[in-house]
Formats: sequence, structure tokens, C-alpha cells
Amino acid sequence: MSTPVDPSYTWNGAELDLEAYLARIGYAGERTPTLATLRALVHAHTTSLPFENLEILLGRGVPLDVPALQDKMIRRRRGGYCYENVGLFAAALERLGFEFTGLAGRVSMGASGLRPATHALLLVTLDGERWLCDVGFGAGPLAPVPLVHSPGEFALGAWRFRLERGAGPLGGELWTLYQFGRDGWVDRYSFTLDPQYRIDSAVGNHFVSTSPRSPFTARPFVQRFTPEVHEVLDGLTWTTEFPDGGGTSREIELADLPKVLLEVFDIELDAPDAAALVRGSWITPPE
Repeated sequence: MSTPVDPSYTWNGAELDLEAYLARIGYAGERTPTLATLRALVHAHTTSLPFENLEILLGRGVPLDVPALQDKMIRRRRGGYCYENVGLFAAALERLGFEFTGLAGRVSMGASGLRPATHALLLVTLDGERWLCDVGFGAGPLAPVPLVHSPGEFALGAWRFRLERGAGPLGGELWTLYQFGRDGWVDRYSFTLDPQYRIDSAVGNHFVSTSPRSPFTARPFVQRFTPEVHEVLDGLTWTTEFPDGGGTSREIELADLPKVLLEVFDIELDAPDAAALVRGSWITPPE
């Protein structure tokens, strides 16, 4: 007789409305745990669900239980940041029979100094090979990345990446994902292969959603990523980036924020939330 799995180590896939999730991301393919399925799911999820932190600015918490994620990201057709996207995606992978574990990354984006490990991602194992799946960064990759040391660059669609393995400052493996963009090659984040679980996400999520040191408590940060373009809204600065490193930036009016969220990022706020965001406490009064 098999020993029951401690639910603390699962991603509560049994609670997921799989049909609704697959419809939300526009996936109608096979439901077997294969590499082809994984590739299609990563692409569909990443291009369908925007990255956003608006619940924090609206004065609400960011719950990570599956029913709450479904209500927000599927029923209300909103987006989320890494912990939300990964929680939803992990529940789907669990329901479909994939073998995987959570990982945590330290986002650097070219900055020096030690950063907290507050980025969530997944490592999927298929036929003895390991694949990095990052559906929650807001900037791809649009497909699973094989976890192999590759000093050369590789392309996923038109977007260019590098994944390199080195030694951590205290020993052990340290992996770094680089991405090519407007500033050339930038180290996006580093990570180890230490497994992470839902309870670890809960701890990181609390810091990211409440700490004054978190960038997500200070202003809107929204992203939409497709094979052709990466749209970013940072406060009231709207940036459009292209795979060749080109792009444009412009400032938007505060009153236009709900319209830009809808038309560019596919985030529709109801009237009370739109009004609250426009008059929110995140806005710095003019001097």
C-alpha cells in the first residue's frame, strides 16, 4: 500500500478547473505529459496571461491558493506576477501528470549586489532531461529551456537568450539566464536547483506584496510578451521593446491608465478599481 503524499509538497492540481484554464490560455492540444505538450502550454500561458501587480496597489492581498488564482486569472481574466502565474501553471502541470519541482531565482537585471530569491520558476523532468519553464517573468522565454550549460546564445522565436552554469559564491551550481534587449546582453536572474514548495512561495509572496523594499508595492508594473513585441508599463512609462534591441518609450497620462491597461495589456478593470487605481496612494504628489 502506497504512502499518501503530504499535500504540502503538491501544487493542489485537484482544485484546478482544467477546462477553464485551458480555455483561458487558448490551448486545445494533447493532454499527455510530453515535451510537445509542455512547449505548447508554456507558449500559450506566457502569451495569454499578462504580468501585473495591480492588486497590491488596490490595497488587496495576493492569495496563492488555486481557487483564488482561478477567480482572478481565469474567471476575471486578469494577470498576475511570478508567484501567481507559477502557482496556476504548476497546478495544471500536476493535473496533466508532469514531473516537476519549483525553483527560486534572484533577479539582477544587470545590477550588482545580492538580491533576495523572490522569483518563482519551475523545472520539469521529461525522459531524464530537465527543462526550465519560466511563465511568470513577464518577458518569456516562450518555450521550455533545456537545463544544459550553453555559453553560446540560443533563440526562442526571435528573442535571444543564454543560459550558463557556474559556481556559487559558497560552492555548488549557480545557473544564470541572460537575455538580449535594449541594453544588450543582461543577466536576468540566477538560480540554484534547490527545490521550492508552495510554502516557500508564500514566504516570498509576502515580502514582494508588502515590503516597502519591493518594487511591486510602489507603482504599477505590467508586461505583455509575444513573439514579436514586449510591452512594459512601469509607473506611467510605457515601453515597447523588440527582439532586435530596438524600442520606444513614452509617458502616459494618469487618466489614460485604465485605457492603456485594456488596449495594450488586455487587463480590464471594473469601474471602481479603475477609479481607485487612478487616485491611488502609489501616486507621488507633484512638488
